[in-house]
Amino acid sequence: MGRLLAEFFKGFFRENPVFVLVLGMCPTLAVTTSVEKAIGMGLATTFVLVCSNFIISLIKSLVPNEVRIPIFIVVIATFVTLVKLIMSAYFPVLKAALGIFLPLIVVNCIILGRAEAFASKNSAPASIADGMGMGIGFTLALALLGAIREALGSGSFLDIPFADGLGAYTQTIFILPPGGFLTLGLLMGFFNYLVLRRKAKNRGGKGK
Repeated sequence: MGRLLAEFFKGFFRENPVFVLVLGMCPTLAVTTSVEKAIGMGLATTFVLVCSNFIISLIKSLVPNEVRIPIFIVVIATFVTLVKLIMSAYFPVLKAALGIFLPLIVVNCIILGRAEAFASKNSAPASIADGMGMGIGFTLALALLGAIREALGSGSFLDIPFADGLGAYTQTIFILPPGGFLTLGLLMGFFNYLVLRRKAKNRGGKGK
């Protein structure tokens, strides 16, 4: 149980896909102009990540090493297609807002990376915990970026405008690509600072 919890929580901070591992930068920068799109992409990615990790962990011993990557991609593409169908039926506006980045989940390096590096070498419970943790960590990172960029660039949160006094101070650059890079860079710097500080604290504790 302790190992499963460790695999689950590592994606929140220690191995956060966005701020620490620096994976999935294309959708991260593209869909974080609003909180709604950020959370939608995060949840879709989490679903695909958990399901593909689970299936790959079950079939890993049956897959020839020479064709494992194509087979992993087929498994991932199956669940991405399922997500697209669900969104088309129940969340058509969100699907339209995510655009091309929804089908591009198939080639998201977070999902293929976890399939290759973790699910293909570990048990189903551990792979599910890894997928959930990485997916939620990715979703939280997108939501944080989306909240900052939407608030500063559009003067709103979840498309609900701020009071007129606050909305007057918005800067459009934050919902443009340069603002995305700037916000992401500052947050990555902050996370790196926390990681280095934690490592230094651990070394100091061991020295005592």
